[in-house]
Amino acid sequence: MSRRIRVSRSAAALIFVGLAMLAACSPDTATEGEPEASTAAASPPPAAAPPPPAGSFGAGYGPPLVTVPPPREFATSQEHYAWLLEQANGGTTHTIESVPRWDGLWNTAGNTMMDAFVDAPGFSGDVRDGVLTPEYEVAYKERWRQQTELGQVQYDRLTHCEPAGYPRFLLEPYTHEFINLPGQSWQINDFASGTRRIYIGGEHSNLMGTHSWYGDTVGFWDGDKLVTHTVDLYPSDFTRWAPMTSNQFQSVEVWELKQYPDGIERLEVQVTFYDRFAFARPVHAVYAFRHADALEDAGYRVRHWECEQTNNAVMDKDGSTTYRLPGEEGFVDPRGHTLFPELPGQSFDPIYNVSLEVE
Repeated sequence: MSRRIRVSRSAAALIFVGLAMLAACSPDTATEGEPEASTAAASPPPAAAPPPPAGSFGAGYGPPLVTVPPPREFATSQEHYAWLLEQANGGTTHTIESVPRWDGLWNTAGNTMMDAFVDAPGFSGDVRDGVLTPEYEVAYKERWRQQTELGQVQYDRLTHCEPAGYPRFLLEPYTHEFINLPGQSWQINDFASGTRRIYIGGEHSNLMGTHSWYGDTVGFWDGDKLVTHTVDLYPSDFTRWAPMTSNQFQSVEVWELKQYPDGIERLEVQVTFYDRFAFARPVHAVYAFRHADALEDAGYRVRHWECEQTNNAVMDKDGSTTYRLPGEEGFVDPRGHTLFPELPGQSFDPIYNVSLEVE
């Protein structure tokens, strides 16, 4: 007997969007103005481009990213931010009509973060000596060993549904939105529904006296550049195969929308990271974002995204990731129900419950 799965238009649209997201995060290999490939046997193939840094999701869109450190070193992020504010003569006061607009959906377009910590591109090379403090360097070398020898870090904190947090927010290869208003800027990542609020012209405030995943961020406009200062962050990391950060991690960012030949438009973030526990000296990097045209054409919208109700990944006794399977104790059915399954309409998965038919 043949079995056929009928997929609804809604399911097909979700599949298309998923493929579009993968395409948007893949590096572009075509170069404008390249001659057509010759069929002559004597023509050698072009040299392969060097691999991008590990975790530079979306790299290859536009010219290579170049990290631009500040013109001098600063002892603290506070000193750095105050100097930039002074150079901008107190900042630009924008109105709702003049504030720069970074509308639409965005995907990551590469970064140079790993260059600061590892001396070769891709998952190769060695951890640079002297960038991290001795304790954090030892911890990172073990993390890098797992990635390069075992093929993956044994356990990632996102496995138990922690938010990406900052600075990981800057490289997550998912959909971002950037909403600028005269008094605030909102930066949204649909991965785990991460949101940064940047208070323009404000002072830092910590009424609760604690830290958080995205900390407290203030900023000012220097013409069309957004300058930010972030403090009060939880201990976190840059990504699973990058160094960890401490609860003293801080940053100064400069955001700017840049135009390049052939219609390339990139939102770039020159950033300096400070961490008196983790870093022997400040660390500099650049991150970038590009318009997510394929997602916009598909009608994609940012939704609330959490993993607790569908997560079956756990840490096993040796510190590695494993998964609960259907029928095992603790398995979470991602197509389950609320606490009131006896009532109609209490399924978490109404679309697929009615659109997937087996014949």
